[in-house]
Amino acid sequence: MDINGVEIEDTFAEGFPIKVGRVLVTAITERWAMEAAREATGFGTSVIMCPAEAGIERLARRDETPDGRPGVYIQICNMSFKNLEGSLLARIGQCILTAPTTAVFNGLPEAEKQFDTGAKLKFFGDGFQKEMAYCERGVCSIPVMSGDFIVEEKMGAVDGIAGGNFYIMAENQASALMAAEAAVDAIREVEGTITPFPGGVVSSGSKVGSRYKFLKASTNERFCPTLKDEGVCILPPEIRASYEVVINGVSREAIEESMRAGITAACTVPGVVKISAGNFEGNLGPHLFKLQEILG
Repeated sequence: MDINGVEIEDTFAEGFPIKVGRVLVTAITERWAMEAAREATGFGTSVIMCPAEAGIERLARRDETPDGRPGVYIQICNMSFKNLEGSLLARIGQCILTAPTTAVFNGLPEAEKQFDTGAKLKFFGDGFQKEMAYCERGVCSIPVMSGDFIVEEKMGAVDGIAGGNFYIMAENQASALMAAEAAVDAIREVEGTITPFPGGVVSSGSKVGSRYKFLKASTNERFCPTLKDEGVCILPPEIRASYEVVINGVSREAIEESMRAGITAACTVPGVVKISAGNFEGNLGPHLFKLQEILG
């Protein structure tokens, strides 16, 4: 199978279960909503060592935000609901409450699982906080130096999936990076997913385990072009650079839609040779995303 002459390998991406919280951040301008969103999703690339996986999902239209202001949807992901609850409280409290003009609303109001994040955060008001109805939502109002910080009492969470992915393999680094950028731009138009790595692009694709017992993950030498002379790299001579795009989402359907959008966009860039995916023969997780089925 190919798209625009780019080979789509008959392989699959391997995802694993994760808990996902979805938060809507609004502010007086898109700049400040985005500043808060970036701060709140920092140090959130991988649960290998980060306290959470996190990323920006998409911009929100003014007509879909409760207060009619510019907004940004973000996702925060953890391996357990208990850890997710802590991450939501810490990241909203330390990174969004502290940003100028921001407000926070529940991005999953229909979810069965709901945390009392805003109700706990209100105690920062030191007795001056208020509980109120705002834009038809139950919120807490916390006085801050430029007015009041509004945070919805509840934050929803669902059982999601992490680790959906695809590899972009190209003739050179410039083509691979340009294709990865195009893929991430396309994915950011899709609702329900994030690409948690820097700029949405992974340079250091990893494998489970290592020759060193103290590491639970290490570089995936099979896809490192500088190791061709070592006899461990499986890339053909014409492929000199690869990047991975990792996708987390609230559902399988959302991840599949993002994979379709991202791969299709990547295949429009000259110099891209092949699209593959990262898997560990089913040893990492139960969610298998077969590239040719998704694109077919």
